[in-house]
Amino acid sequence: MALLDENRLFPTDPAVRGLARDLYDGVRNLPIISPHGHTDPRWFAENAAFSDPASLFVTPDHYVFRMLHSQGIDLDSLGVARVDGGPTEQDPRKIWRLFAENYFLFRGTPSRIWIDHALQEVFGVTERLSAASADAIYDHVAACLTQDAFRPRALFERFNIETISTTESALDNLKWHGMIRDSGWGGKVITAYRPDAVVDPEFEGFAANVALLGEMTDEDTTTWDGYLAAHRNRRAVFKAFGATSSDHGHATARTENLSTGDATRLFDKALQGACSAEEADAFRGHMLTEMARMSLEDGLVLQIHPGSCRNHSADIFQRFGRDKGYDIPTRTDYVRALKPMLDAVGGERDLTIIVFSLDETSYGRELAPLAGVYPALKLGPPWWFHDSYEGMWRFREMTTETAGFYNTVGFNDDTRAFCSIPARHDVARRVDCGFLATLVATGRLDMDEASDVAHDLAYGLARRAYRL
Repeated sequence: MALLDENRLFPTDPAVRGLARDLYDGVRNLPIISPHGHTDPRWFAENAAFSDPASLFVTPDHYVFRMLHSQGIDLDSLGVARVDGGPTEQDPRKIWRLFAENYFLFRGTPSRIWIDHALQEVFGVTERLSAASADAIYDHVAACLTQDAFRPRALFERFNIETISTTESALDNLKWHGMIRDSGWGGKVITAYRPDAVVDPEFEGFAANVALLGEMTDEDTTTWDGYLAAHRNRRAVFKAFGATSSDHGHATARTENLSTGDATRLFDKALQGACSAEEADAFRGHMLTEMARMSLEDGLVLQIHPGSCRNHSADIFQRFGRDKGYDIPTRTDYVRALKPMLDAVGGERDLTIIVFSLDETSYGRELAPLAGVYPALKLGPPWWFHDSYEGMWRFREMTTETAGFYNTVGFNDDTRAFCSIPARHDVARRVDCGFLATLVATGRLDMDEASDVAHDLAYGLARRAYRL
């Protein structure tokens, strides 16, 4: 018995379902463009076998362990590493059994579809994961992982990934990307420039991070001009390793366009650790505009991931660090927040600014109208909590009439869980084909046009937006 319904996520009306199926059959096997994500470049550099099912499905995936944690399961028992290096569960079979015993918690969630897809399509599992099936499925997946066909590079090719972008800090030495480049392997794994640690005065160790940025670039980052030059230097290095984008995870969408004198004064205060919360936010906002100007110079696409109250639990952050599922959506005012940057560069046709949102209420009211008029602005796909059937459908409903399809950038999976990549793209393709079928059935789109749009949403828009 298959884990997956072949017609999953398609509309239930038989006629519309048939249209959706026809559209989907035309795009289901297109190559995957994964232009923004968090897979580990070390996997592709070393091409070592994944060690066990738990380290593949559970410990790297905050979608998984946040749900388990919400039911009182300690992260220690799931093998999530502690900041202090303290003891956590090291037996992968125990971690897997705990996961399997609680798999029912994922009923109705996107994670359930992604995991079932990976188990069936990647590993050939047809039995539902549960306490009763845990050991048998563990043994089967573990046996697969010993085979060369399940090493990272082989899976990359099997998943039909054309390009994948990882995301590295501005301070990363890009060692693994160097190994990939020098290996002779043909898989296209590129990086993206993530400067949060050196543009956010509230980031832990900000002043030390800026000093290290200076050391890495041989620039005097105690001065404003030297600091900006250091960013240009690092961006050039990232471009040499294939980067076509930068990525910015700010608490708000605030942008500023300060005078050089005001920016310098804020920068000096930031280095001294003397910024108020308001001043830190203003500095981050100004740096988005500076990064946009740099993008006009070097061509990197500017991605903004705002509106997330990151690391909401102080206890989890202190014990386990960043990115442990506690990034919570907040209300975001894009109209006022983006105006300073858009006043400065929003009319530039050679600039691409991709804005993501965790505040769905802003899609129709703010983001679609903004993207529907500013040449530089594009809408990123639903991410984090909205990377789901309902989230994607709502996105299309709330943005298409105002921004159209061509002011969006297709889909990206934004994942740390490697085997979920084809699953996530499959979900997006099914949802988009269902939405397009509805437009055809209601006389708003011809079938040949819907076929063209389906291809663009699955492949073409991401490839063009990210200059791949």
